[in-house]
Amino acid sequence: MQFMLLFSRQGKLRLQKWYVPLSDTQKKKISREVIQMVLARKPKMCSFLEWRDQKIVYKRYASLYFCCAVEDQENELITLEIIHRYVELLDKYFGSVCELDIIFNFEKAYYILDEFILGGEAQETSKKIVLKAIEQADMLQEVRNTHIACLFVLVYEVTIGPFLSC
Repeated sequence: MQFMLLFSRQGKLRLQKWYVPLSDTQKKKISREVIQMVLARKPKMCSFLEWRDQKIVYKRYASLYFCCAVEDQENELITLEIIHRYVELLDKYFGSVCELDIIFNFEKAYYILDEFILGGEAQETSKKIVLKAIEQADMLQEVRNTHIACLFVLVYEVTIGPFLSC
């Protein structure tokens, strides 16, 4: 996989993950071009299209398009299945994912993608294992936040607290 784009029906890019090194200018140009191509297609048209020396594979879920570019010899159906698995993971995590979940929790959406796909290849196909890793990361973050909060309270009590009791 060369890249994955998530964008709205209005063409707003919501998430992008690149697995090939490109400049920001190239990424913007490619994103614009691919988004325009996909949005110009009718709903009943095939979800695969030839583009340059690659294939674009996309699927619309509600108001979001999930779009991947793969090498010419890659299997389009497997790519569609990868897209679907990512949507299933998002659904499980967010509970019926919507565009707003992606907008306001984009770091989680990226984290879920990174747990599932590494270097453009699906690394873990088991939803249970991916969701377990995400759950463990959430718990670790919660513990970290608790420790930071306790540290702030301790610093406050040591530095400012004595002056308030005067």
